[in-house]
Amino acid sequence: MDREVLVQYADMMEEIKDIRKRIETLNKEIRKLEQSQVSDTVKGSRGEYDIYGIIKITGIPDAVVTRKASALRRWQAMLELKEVELLELTCEAEEYIESIEKSELRIMFRLYYIDLLPWWKVAQQMNRIFPKRRKQYTEESCRKRNARFFEENV
Repeated sequence: MDREVLVQYADMMEEIKDIRKRIETLNKEIRKLEQSQVSDTVKGSRGEYDIYGIIKITGIPDAVVTRKASALRRWQAMLELKEVELLELTCEAEEYIESIEKSELRIMFRLYYIDLLPWWKVAQQMNRIFPKRRKQYTEESCRKRNARFFEENV
């Protein structure tokens, strides 16, 4: 295992966020369509009466709602598959991070790769975790430690 597992995990998290956003948007569109009515006028006769003229038809755009509901089901199925895949990647990423000898690096990697915090937030969290450290963590120092670790362990 290498850094690729950690990068894949972060990418998968972003993909799942995107799918959830798409599902939410589609849900809103379906609700809006179900609440709206569409009207149209046609020329024709009214059933058993032989009165020919303009007829107003009003209703819900059922075909559009059905297609969007079908798309929603596909997105939800895709989300479920991605979440299972993410769970497996999470286990792999956690195993990789646990294989790192230094506790300080394990914490830093969890914050960055698992919790998806930016480096400046990682530095803040590390300073909170280790308040008595002689030299404060900075965004750049965290980034450099990450780079050095992967240079040494390639």
